[in-house]
Amino acid sequence: MSYLVQFLVDAISVGGLYALVALGIGLIFGVVGLVNFAHGDYVMIGTYCILLMTGFSVPVAIALTIVAVAALAVASDIFVFRPVRTASPATLMIVSFSLSYALEHTFVMSFGSLARTVNFLPEMSRNIEIFGLRIAAVSLLQIGATIVLTALLAAIIKYTAIGYQMRAVSENVKMARLVGVNTNRVIMAAFLASAVLAATVSVLFLAQTGTTTPFFGQSLTIIGFVATVIGGMGSLVGCALGGFLVGFITTALQLALPPSLQPFREAFVFGAVMLMLVVRPGGLIMIRTAQERV
Repeated sequence: MSYLVQFLVDAISVGGLYALVALGIGLIFGVVGLVNFAHGDYVMIGTYCILLMTGFSVPVAIALTIVAVAALAVASDIFVFRPVRTASPATLMIVSFSLSYALEHTFVMSFGSLARTVNFLPEMSRNIEIFGLRIAAVSLLQIGATIVLTALLAAIIKYTAIGYQMRAVSENVKMARLVGVNTNRVIMAAFLASAVLAATVSVLFLAQTGTTTPFFGQSLTIIGFVATVIGGMGSLVGCALGGFLVGFITTALQLALPPSLQPFREAFVFGAVMLMLVVRPGGLIMIRTAQERV
């Protein structure tokens, strides 16, 4: 029984990180129709911001990291994506990949390609005993942060004016503009929300591993994108479910695979994803606007 509970905690913890990444990617796709492959690089840059602010107190370092990542996301929207917003999906994808590549190699030139370590939130590395089970504090932090941010984002989308406007833009951007919605402001708000999610993942990732490289954002983006596709492109609930599902599959494979096959765990994850999409190509939750209209 204790092994099952430990597995569930680990799976939910890992899945929570993936869910936050998937939510950031899915939010931008739902509002703009853009798959932002640079989202994982926002997370990577957040880890380097924390690395550079080790002399500050933890709350100040986290606040400055959120501000820095938010500024980067807004700058990406204004100077990179806005000029090509009406271009074809292929063009948007190439621009997104180019931004990701530019950010990664800018940090390679600035900090080198080797991993950097930082002792961030060392108190989170201790174990907490709950009902006889020893659970890592960072796992509980990840689960709590995922629940709070997911609920907050859902409340913003459902109950606030900017949330109504995001839903209107995602339905029909031309009609939203005709009825007076400032689409540039709405899209900027979406980028800001995705930046907060990315900065949160930066904090949680460093608290768990204490290590960062300029390239880890690539794999994080791929996993987040896979989770988004599994859950259903454009559905925030689906993105969260997809992230948790990938976390469960990853954790289960880590336990089930022999040591010789564990380095190839991601191949098995993506294989399982392919099989699932054969059965349900539209993902777990297919939104109404994504369905074919007759």
